[in-house]
Amino acid sequence: MADNSRRPLLRTLIGRVLRRHRLDQERTLAEVARAAAVSVPYLSEVERGRKEPSSEILAAVCDALQIELSDLLAEVGHELVEHRAPVFRLAPVAPVTPQTPGRFGGGSVMLLAA
Repeated sequence: MADNSRRPLLRTLIGRVLRRHRLDQERTLAEVARAAAVSVPYLSEVERGRKEPSSEILAAVCDALQIELSDLLAEVGHELVEHRAPVFRLAPVAPVTPQTPGRFGGGSVMLLAA
């Protein structure tokens, strides 16, 4: 089973991106909440990743921030990729053949890892 303890929740990343856009626009929670027709406490919970907003709420908040929902989701996708666990792949190994004299010693195998 994969260790998901370091993988952030989707709602956390959505909130982070929404907050970043709001702050970049130098707008208050109250301004955006009013424009999106949601309560200030609810929008605050969404930004902090404590509430999982519906698609309707996300669309309303994106409209209030004048960003496309697809752009929000793309940014969240990029953050998910940044948090993805690294994948290690082994390089193909040459077939074992009789030892060439003078290379690495008798019958030994050398494995290099980065």
